[in-house]
Amino acid sequence: MATNTSSKNTLATAEQPAASREPDPQTVVGPPLGDGQAPEKVRLSHHLFISGRDYLPGTDMWVAPDYARQLHANGYVARR
Repeated sequence: MATNTSSKNTLATAEQPAASREPDPQTVVGPPLGDGQAPEKVRLSHHLFISGRDYLPGTDMWVAPDYARQLHANGYVARR
């Protein structure tokens, strides 16, 4: 019978503190800002999965202006 000799602690790696999973409110999500661009704040109307993170409806986030227009055109930004 084979014995698992690995020393991985899967419980410790699976549970991360909630603070590390929450995005920083001033961090730009999605594509990076271009030269001279200022980020725009948007509120999501639908669930999005961006760069390995889930963003639920109602989440406020900072994005590049081009990305804000794209999200708005595709119906992902809530009405103001």
